[in-house]
Formats: sequence, C-alpha cells, structure tokens
Amino acid sequence: MAVELSGILDTHRDIVRSRLHGMARWSLRLLMMIEHYLEKRRSRRTLLELTDDELCDVGLTRAQARAETSKSWFWS
Repeated sequence: MAVELSGILDTHRDIVRSRLHGMARWSLRLLMMIEHYLEKRRSRRTLLELTDDELCDVGLTRAQARAETSKSWFWS
C-alpha cells in the first residue's frame, strides 16, 4: 500500500512541477515580448530627438520620423 501511495504522490508532484515549469516559460515569453515592445517605443521616441541632419543620415525625413513615432507602441 505504501508503494502505491508513494507512486501517486510522485506523479502528482511531477504534474505540479510540469505545470509550474510551463507557467514559468509562458511568463518569461510574456516579459520578453513586453520588453521588445518597450524597446521599440524607446527607439521611436529617440527619433524625435534627432536633428534633421541626423535623420537624413538614417534616411528619414522629419515627417517620416513623426509618422513612425505616432504608431501604436504595442501593436506595431
């Protein structure tokens, strides 16, 4: 009887461990995705701080920089 109960407990722990591992992976992916979107937002805001000459160096006009900055920070 003790062997059977031990096997059940080990199986339950494995299931819990597996689910926790899955949640940790999902959480890490979510955090990485949010960081990616925040970095895009920071980059776009930096465009507004560039001079016209600096924008020309990267191949953008002031109007293009404003259009890029006005994009949604999350979806684009």
